[in-house]
Amino acid sequence: MAAAEGQGAGLMPLSLTLACIWAVVANVIGMFPSKRNHWPAAYALIAAGLPILGYTFWQMGPWVGLAVLAAGASILRWPVRYLLRWVRRVLGP
Repeated sequence: MAAAEGQGAGLMPLSLTLACIWAVVANVIGMFPSKRNHWPAAYALIAAGLPILGYTFWQMGPWVGLAVLAAGASILRWPVRYLLRWVRRVLGP
């Protein structure tokens, strides 16, 4: 047990820590009133979230990465909806 204590046993990986911080910041931003419906903040969150998502996939594997992707998509649901509408419009009649 003493050997494991010095090696950082039980600590959450950095990628998940960053993803949790991103989620908290996104929720706090969502609580503030906005005249432009939070779109500038959404662009900044997407720009900051994509590298965190890639790091999570690299460090933790695809299943945890997909869980973080689903969490981010649930927080940023309007940009995802607009993206899906655009894809449908481009791909099919």
